Amino acid sequence: MFSLSFYSVTMMLRQIAQKYVKWILPIFLFISILSFAWRRSLVTTVFLNCQETEVVKNTSLDTKILTDNKETELVILVWVYPYGERFPLDSCETVYGISGCKLTADRQLYNVADAVIIHHADIMYNKETLPQTPRPHYQRWVWFNLEPPLIIQNLHFLDNLFNLTMTFRQDSDIYVTYGRIEAVKEPQNVTIPPKSKLVAWVVSKWYPGAPRIKYYEELKKYISVDVYGNEHMKLSKQDFYNTIIQYKFYLAFENSIYKDYITEKLWSNSLGTWSVPVVLGTSRKNYERFIPGDAFIHVDDFPSAKELAHFLFELDKDDERYRKYFNWRHHHHVKVSDGWPGWYCKACRVLKEQTEYQVIPSVEKWFLGNASF
Repeated sequence: MFSLSFYSVTMMLRQIAQKYVKWILPIFLFISILSFAWRRSLVTTVFLNCQETEVVKNTSLDTKILTDNKETELVILVWVYPYGERFPLDSCETVYGISGCKLTADRQLYNVADAVIIHHADIMYNKETLPQTPRPHYQRWVWFNLEPPLIIQNLHFLDNLFNLTMTFRQDSDIYVTYGRIEAVKEPQNVTIPPKSKLVAWVVSKWYPGAPRIKYYEELKKYISVDVYGNEHMKLSKQDFYNTIIQYKFYLAFENSIYKDYITEKLWSNSLGTWSVPVVLGTSRKNYERFIPGDAFIHVDDFPSAKELAHFLFELDKDDERYRKYFNWRHHHHVKVSDGWPGWYCKACRVLKEQTEYQVIPSVEKWFLGNASF
């Protein structure tokens, strides 16, 4: 019984196969093709996903691959806020028109930063305060310094570590200044604010024996000077401008005599308040690289402090001669620096433009041994 049933089923299947054989083969081939195509599509998708993952991975590592072909953004790490003074980190494009710059103080981004700006006064007492982990091969270190040799120390810490200099020296890779004189397109009228007082000086750091202190001690024998600052008359930032603008002359005495070292004492304290600056610092020739020669009085123009005092008394009595120190303002105006935000954004702009690689063997030798003026 079993054998007959099995035989019958077998014969039936053979008859069905013979009848429909011309359809079975094409259907089998069609199913095989669909299966192959599906497997190939799956492999391709996995491969592309792997590639995409790798691109994202690489982008997060070095911040240099932009899939939308936009301008490459430089990540600039502010290693330490200078003197602990915080400032906005998002103003490069909105305030200064410098695009493609991301300033950050987050040290966790050290490994992806294109450059690290290190302010010397904040690391000069301990080499361990410099970055201690290996830097990425594309990363550049910028030595930022606003102080003269009188103040800074331990420059030997820096040998073969830095790629660019950022200082008040005009021959720095990144030149930062406390102010500048800009030409105006059309001559402008000049109205000198009323002056009711003679000589002012604002001084915060008093170094006994420093050239400016010695000169003041001699000058005050012959002319009265109103001195503001530590251990002298108090003067708040809010009252600074309205107080100093009353004086005809301002002692823009630098704490050090050094090439291009011309600070806010000239730019904002004196020129910014429309007081004629009496300068002590680098040479007159050096000053005249930055401001007109008839815009200031240099102590070196006089053989002694007594003769300088006599000259100031003369100008006080002669309005016409005094006004000549403002003639340059008909064709120029003073642009006082915005300070930290502007300087750091300028650094980013220079870093974007200056792509050549360099290492400074000795910052100490450059800063101390190349300072002729």
